[in-house]
Amino acid sequence: MNFSRNYPIKHLCVALYYRKAVKTVDTKILEKYVDKVYAYSIRRTFSDDEAADLSQEIVLCALKNLSKLRDDDKFEPWLWGLAENVTKSFSRRRGRERATFFYDMPDIPTDDAPDDDIMAEYGVLREKVAYLSKIYREVTVLYYFDGLSTKQIAARLNVPEGTITWRLSEARRKIKKEFDDMEQSALKPKKLGLDIYGNGNFDGRSRPFPTAFINDALSQNILLYCYDEPHSIEEIAKYSGVPAYYVEDRVNNLVRRNAMVEESKGKYLTDFLIFDDSYGVFCAENAEKTMRPISDELGEVLKSIAKEAFELDHYKGTKSESDLFYLYAVLALNHVKKNNAEKYDGFRWNYLGSIESRAHERIGICTNLSAHNGEHGTYSHAVYSRFAGIKWHRMMYDYYIDACADILKTGAPRHKPSAADAIEEGYIIRSCDGSLKVTSPAFTSAQKAEFDAIVDKNFEPILDKYNSLTQKFVDGYKKVFPKRFADEAERFTSDVSLGITAVERMAQTGAVPPPSKDYVCDVLLEQ
Repeated sequence: MNFSRNYPIKHLCVALYYRKAVKTVDTKILEKYVDKVYAYSIRRTFSDDEAADLSQEIVLCALKNLSKLRDDDKFEPWLWGLAENVTKSFSRRRGRERATFFYDMPDIPTDDAPDDDIMAEYGVLREKVAYLSKIYREVTVLYYFDGLSTKQIAARLNVPEGTITWRLSEARRKIKKEFDDMEQSALKPKKLGLDIYGNGNFDGRSRPFPTAFINDALSQNILLYCYDEPHSIEEIAKYSGVPAYYVEDRVNNLVRRNAMVEESKGKYLTDFLIFDDSYGVFCAENAEKTMRPISDELGEVLKSIAKEAFELDHYKGTKSESDLFYLYAVLALNHVKKNNAEKYDGFRWNYLGSIESRAHERIGICTNLSAHNGEHGTYSHAVYSRFAGIKWHRMMYDYYIDACADILKTGAPRHKPSAADAIEEGYIIRSCDGSLKVTSPAFTSAQKAEFDAIVDKNFEPILDKYNSLTQKFVDGYKKVFPKRFADEAERFTSDVSLGITAVERMAQTGAVPPPSKDYVCDVLLEQ
């Protein structure tokens, strides 16, 4: 059945009647709105064919529900409210991008044939309207492109007419003044690196890491633009060159995913720390200088700790004594990290961003930690990187940890597919005799307690001096962080291991052998 503006309502009614979709109703009230429905549809669809389809759906839906209307005086707001609902459903089925683009940028009426100058001016207006946020864009479209009065718009949107008048006034002001210098090209910002810290059960497949939900280019643009100060939807749209509908969609998702907050009415602010080069520059200019008075003593302490630790009867994996020095140094310098507030998925984590060039590295040890409670107890796998040339390596998933714990305890894994995956990742190797060997060093809880005692004993003579120098550095480092991220400043400065500068200096000067090529600094710890 094809719908056109001349298709008689009574024919549709008869068709529905025989299909038992409607009962006998007075349809005259609807007949005089056919042209308006078609005009409404042509401005919200991709083509004449789709306008005809949408018009038919609106009219059919109205016919089906007309008998429920109790007051004829309320027919028009009832019809347009119904039309909006039908259009949303229609748009979802026909494809979100195509349908919403023409809602954001209403097509020009086809009744008249304007000259080229008018067409050009109209095109500019369409683009400007598209950059308005929803509350302004909606009333502008209804008033200027649908030809509705403020009273009719108020009835359709169910808001006071005075509010509609104010929104129209604001929309005109924004179009006239704020959009005169609108940037038409899309943003091309620095690439924003995204990570998380904290804890959560993410396997990367059935439960992706939270960054997967906010990692598209537009979301990154928004997060960077709204980092230093809050911005409105219109400001983001103007800056990014992306229509407001798409900006709103991303901002809503970013707020829902705890990456942004509505700082004030209609103003949005990025809600997690993004490292830039200023942090690395501060560390480069101050870390080694601060630690210089104690650097040689600290180096000797770390070598003593490593020598005694190697004598412990802990599992050393496939690592050499010289490589284990770096693991022992990290374990000695590493600090306990703080918990974070629960997020939308119930776990305790927070995002962490970076636009660093890496010309200067921040002071600190990058730690990736996963843990699992299996048959042989709770084991965690920690991977340390970003110091002394040691590169990042992926931490184990829980079933890798289980396979490794089985081998450490019994010599064989219970679940061979898990062991096969761990072998593929290099966490387990097969020896010449066919036995399986875990490549990561490991400590039982008792062995870790012995190691901690060794650290306490060796650090005791220099501990006060070391802490005093570290605190001096931290007090200055905190000032680099934005004030609103006081908790993050506390966290990341409490995790500062200034002693790592001594480790790097020792590797550079040859005081200790540099780490082996492709060395993975990791450990399995029994809790």
